[in-house]
Amino acid sequence: MWWSKKAVTTLLAAFMAVAFIFPADSLAATQIQRGSVNGDVWDLQYRLQMLGYYNGNMDGIYGANTTKAVRQFQKAYGLRIDGITGPNTWRVLKKVSVNKAEMQMLAQLVYSEARGEPYEGQVAVAAVALNRIQSKKFPNTLAGVIFEPLAFTAVDDGQFWMTPNKTAYQAAWDAVRGWDPTNNSLYYFNPVTATSKWIWSRPQVKKIGKHIFAK
Repeated sequence: MWWSKKAVTTLLAAFMAVAFIFPADSLAATQIQRGSVNGDVWDLQYRLQMLGYYNGNMDGIYGANTTKAVRQFQKAYGLRIDGITGPNTWRVLKKVSVNKAEMQMLAQLVYSEARGEPYEGQVAVAAVALNRIQSKKFPNTLAGVIFEPLAFTAVDDGQFWMTPNKTAYQAAWDAVRGWDPTNNSLYYFNPVTATSKWIWSRPQVKKIGKHIFAK
């Protein structure tokens, strides 16, 4: 059977979406606390480091530094401050952070969609993807957002699978750490190439490089 390039790309995207949605360190985590030593602790430390709460070595050991970081996170997000990472803390943490696999995915999106754009514009693309996770209009996982049918041109045409450069990773990092140059935008488009009348109807926020960002 002969498969078109577009069909192969679509099938591969669907397969990888499943792989990204269920990476090993993003499955339902168990309650962990001081003294725990397992993969969930690595995930916890990585996420807390992304958000600026954890500055120690990522060693997979739930010690004093990790407990302190968890308490700071819990305080910042109005959670019970006990230093224990239970279901509620995991739920909020996973809503506002990414794991290692998701960081790779976000960098790939930045590079494939915005390489050549000014640095602020690359951060903005990552921010839009993260904003969509928070919106009820879109899937509530990064993989779901990125691989939603027709959501991003780079996924549809296969450019998403290119290897990101250092700048793309840094832009993804800055977006995860809270920089949103788009002011909570959910969309962006190139006014030169956009063919959708609907996208022009969205309230425009600002233009960065070649992209207009909108809500």
